[in-house]
Amino acid sequence: MAQTALTHGIKLKDKIGYALGDMGGLLTFSLIGAFQNKFYTDALGISPGKIVVLILIARIWDAINDPLWGAFIQSRKPRPSGQFRPWIIGFSIPLAISAALMFLKIPGLTETKYLIYAYITYILYGMMYTAVNIPYGSLASVVTDDELERSSLSMWRSIGAGVGGLPGTIILPMIVYTVTGKYANGTNIQALDENKLFWCVLILAVVSVGVYFLHYKLTKERIAPQKKAKDENYKAMDTLKALVKNRPFVMICLASMLLIAFQFYYQSTFTYLFTDYFGKPGMYAFVTICTYLPMAIFIPVMNKLIKKFGKKELCAVGMAFAAVTSLVLFLLRGTSLAHNVYVFLALTFFSGLGQTFLVLEVWALVMDVIDYHEVRTGKREEGMAYAFFSFTRKLGQTLAGVGLNALLAAIHYDGELSKQGIALGDDVLSKLYDISTIIPAIMLALMAVILFFGYNLSKKKLAEMHEQLAKIRENE
Repeated sequence: MAQTALTHGIKLKDKIGYALGDMGGLLTFSLIGAFQNKFYTDALGISPGKIVVLILIARIWDAINDPLWGAFIQSRKPRPSGQFRPWIIGFSIPLAISAALMFLKIPGLTETKYLIYAYITYILYGMMYTAVNIPYGSLASVVTDDELERSSLSMWRSIGAGVGGLPGTIILPMIVYTVTGKYANGTNIQALDENKLFWCVLILAVVSVGVYFLHYKLTKERIAPQKKAKDENYKAMDTLKALVKNRPFVMICLASMLLIAFQFYYQSTFTYLFTDYFGKPGMYAFVTICTYLPMAIFIPVMNKLIKKFGKKELCAVGMAFAAVTSLVLFLLRGTSLAHNVYVFLALTFFSGLGQTFLVLEVWALVMDVIDYHEVRTGKREEGMAYAFFSFTRKLGQTLAGVGLNALLAAIHYDGELSKQGIALGDDVLSKLYDISTIIPAIMLALMAVILFFGYNLSKKKLAEMHEQLAKIRENE
């Protein structure tokens, strides 16, 4: 593959194409946070404790699978169409099929057989998502080497993710529930309709393949892979050891792990909260609006804010603000305001304002720490770096899934009651509100601490690093 002379100067086509990659993935991936846990507990009748074991075993397999896949991609000779793009398009159809299977309920099985089916389909989907997402995450570092263009790509990726998540988090909650009874106060008891959910997932899975095809057509790899000496063999463990010693890389992995844990946790708990506590599952759609609307506010001025304050600085302050706002939600417990869905959504919007900076810039931060790895080691190893980073994000999913199901078991949540039109007890509903507010506040606070005191690529240090990197690449 010949060296491409122009390593920056991306156009709107490149940004839209890159955004479509995450849009394609989130069309199905967002359904895990929004519906998977409720599908397992309410539709398949699997107990929360067994779901915890399922998630842990899936993550143990990811610990083996993700680094192996990253090392495999890193060691392959690039094709004429690039080092990463062919893998994305090649696994898009298997990913779509596995997503549909994950939400298919085969009638008449026992809980044990449903659990076995859940193991097979959940792990299969995770493997297919890894096969697509590791090369996709690595792609940004070879599209451009310009800092602001990378920041722009990160924002466009977040836009793509937001758009991809809209059907699952806004449209489906209005479609896939059925009224089964009434609470004493007149609020509807609503249950998940697994048949409606499956057909919706199937449609989204088919659409995702078309979106990935457009992504492939609109993107281009500009930065050629680093040339290797003839006697040089790729050693994954050496790369892994170097990454573990890379402080900003470790810190952004931790922050991103908590970010994905926070996102999956609140999406899952809010599904229960809006369905069982507020009795208005359709209102869950506004959670997504309140979370992503702040992005529309900040995107036009984000690069100006980055130039003035720096990425690390903005993200740290934003997370601290989001943590305080989420804490206020918890402190409302026991008051009449805690039962007002509009007050809840208003505070969710202000929490979203603070989260926006890290959500929009997390991928730009990842590209920065991969560049920092190149400065420290002289090697550009995007595939392995992103595989390790991707695994830590899956650990975040694990934290969310294990934590949520452990807490649901602790508060004695029973998903079968809503299907029978029976109301949950007030004590269960009160505890459901508590775990839906205080846990997110804690996770946001931890992210703020990591960004303030752990992640050390400040605005000044980042500028110095990019000067060093430019000199290294001039001499290649």
